[in-house]
Formats: sequence, C-alpha cells, structure tokens
Amino acid sequence: MALSPTLIWLLVGAILCLVEFIVPTAFIALVMGVSALIVAAASTIIPPGLQIVLWMVLSLALTVYSRRLVQQKTTRKLDATEAETLTEILPGKIGRVRYEGNSWAARCEDHTLTIAPNQTVYVVARKGTTLSVMPEHLLHSEDV
Repeated sequence: MALSPTLIWLLVGAILCLVEFIVPTAFIALVMGVSALIVAAASTIIPPGLQIVLWMVLSLALTVYSRRLVQQKTTRKLDATEAETLTEILPGKIGRVRYEGNSWAARCEDHTLTIAPNQTVYVVARKGTTLSVMPEHLLHSEDV
C-alpha cells in the first residue's frame, strides 16, 4: 500500500506537533508541524518537489514570525530565576534545564558539583545560549 503525499504530510505534521509537547524545542517542531499540515492541504495541487520547497519556506517564515511574537511577549515580563533540570548536569559539563517553558543548555556555576535531573535550580547568569545555574539547596543554605 503506497501512501499518498497528503497522508505523508499529515503524518509528518502530526508527529512534529506531538514532539513539541514531549520535548520542548522552543516551538521549532510545532512550527515545522504546522507548516507540514499546510502543505498537506495544498498537496493535491502542488507537485511533490515544490511541496518540499513550500514546507521549507513556510517553516522558515513561521519560525521568524514566531520569534517576533515570543520576543515581544518576553520583553513585557520579568525573567524567571528558577529552572528545573531535565538531564543530569555533570561537573564542568553541559546539561539541559527547563527555563521559562523552554529547554536550555545549562552548566553548574560550581564546576565541582553534579546536579540530578528534576531538581530546582536558580539561574545566576547567561552566557550566549547557555545558562549558569546553582542548585536550590545550596542557595538556601547560604541564606540561613
């Protein structure tokens, strides 16, 4: 049984949209999924080669457009200081944290500590796209 291009685009679009709910990708997977769904709607009148080009152009355009919306929204609200580790952060290595609803690369400010997954951490600095974090229990023990 051969799948039609429309069905393929619908499957790709649905899978990419679901990926966004499972793995936060800063809306990139969602945008690519929505683009695939739009291409699925137009696939009956557009040849397969142009469908791929249309999907890439729509994905790029919607990504740029969504960044403008996200940037406007974040300029109005204060940055969160708390984050949650998604992966283990080994001493001197980069792990992943959920910060302001998105997955970020993160490194522990103290290069001798290991931070387990699913731990609350505090963002103390940002260097490019990598956050510097400290475990919650260390910051609270210093306040006492």
